[in-house]
Amino acid sequence: MKQLIKKFIPSFLLGWYHWCLAFLGACLYGFPSRKLKVIGVTGTNGKTTVVIFITEILEEAGFKVASLSGIKFKIGEKEWPNTLKMTMPGRFKIQKFFRQAVDNKCQYAILEVTSEGIKQHRHRFINFDTAVFTNLSLEHIEAHKGFENYRAAKAKLFQAAKNIHVINLDDKNADYFLQFPAKKKIGFTMSGSRTAINIDGSPTAIISAEEIQPLRLKLLGDFNIYNALAAIGVGLSQGVSLDICKKAVQNIEGVPGRMEQVLKEPFKVFVDYAFTPNALEKVYQTLKPQNAKMVCVLGACGGGRDKWKRPVLGQIAAKYCDEVIVTNEDPYDEDPMAIIDQVAEGVGSKAQKILDRREAIRKSLESAGQGDTVVITGKGCEPWIVEAGGKKISWDDRQVVQEEYERTRKVAL
Repeated sequence: MKQLIKKFIPSFLLGWYHWCLAFLGACLYGFPSRKLKVIGVTGTNGKTTVVIFITEILEEAGFKVASLSGIKFKIGEKEWPNTLKMTMPGRFKIQKFFRQAVDNKCQYAILEVTSEGIKQHRHRFINFDTAVFTNLSLEHIEAHKGFENYRAAKAKLFQAAKNIHVINLDDKNADYFLQFPAKKKIGFTMSGSRTAINIDGSPTAIISAEEIQPLRLKLLGDFNIYNALAAIGVGLSQGVSLDICKKAVQNIEGVPGRMEQVLKEPFKVFVDYAFTPNALEKVYQTLKPQNAKMVCVLGACGGGRDKWKRPVLGQIAAKYCDEVIVTNEDPYDEDPMAIIDQVAEGVGSKAQKILDRREAIRKSLESAGQGDTVVITGKGCEPWIVEAGGKKISWDDRQVVQEEYERTRKVAL
């Protein structure tokens, strides 16, 4: 159906088509976001974790919260997995979710807001109270026809949210997002040395990692400190005390599919969603063992998108990994071996090409020894591999790791 629409509707009318769907969805469910405080989180990386952090903070403060992320839907105490292969669902699903949140007497709704979703007007007729900016790096460049357009799409969330803006001051695009007016602005930084100015010349309130120490997260990586600071900024903007904010983020044990440790012995195995160069490098930097080997299973972004970054991902893997196994991810309508070849070109002589993802994971486990680290990226906790024609194959990297580890143990015995 989607392909037929794209084929027969002129491109200049597609925008109106998506806008009308957004309006119809909001009408059908009675514009439910007007009865909620809606918090939108955007950026290239970290959106899912920030949504989870904000949810925990507001719940710790006693509010009833609904949240929608690439991982799961949550309304109060009820939650269920997001199996749509869409970080930001379609307009009718979002409005239905808001209606369910209102009917369940939620006070807040938190969701990831993607550039593709904004491009298709999925953010329309949502009464955004707060906008959060995590970071920005090269992504979806082909779909948006350039980085400037990609950034401009993200900015539309800040134009829609007139009340509170929470912005990563350490990102080089911070000034761009600070230009949009809001009643209150909160910036977060790792150093506290950054000075931020509102559009009217007044200073932005600044949250510094240095000033709120000790902050003892159970999640690895400096990037998770940034994610925590973003969520704390939202909590403070809603009148939640710093103590409650810190307690909430420090209690979080982990985020599914985000640097999730699947095995601890005899070697460590981590599964992560990273599929952008920036995210992949941060994962490798965080997990790289000092005196042991790191074996990496690497895919690429889904077929048909951002082909430019395939060799770049390979180059990053070659830089940090001792062994690199390049495998299938979500080829969609592309030839999966062609994608693998493009990634492997960046890897160079280290590349081992294995089409079957299960076989690739098995090979990585067989290659790892005592104290080594295996890092499997690209899918995280996603429940599908998507092939040509939209065919979905049930999948879970974490489950496959467990199954193949048990299998290799039995063979060894």
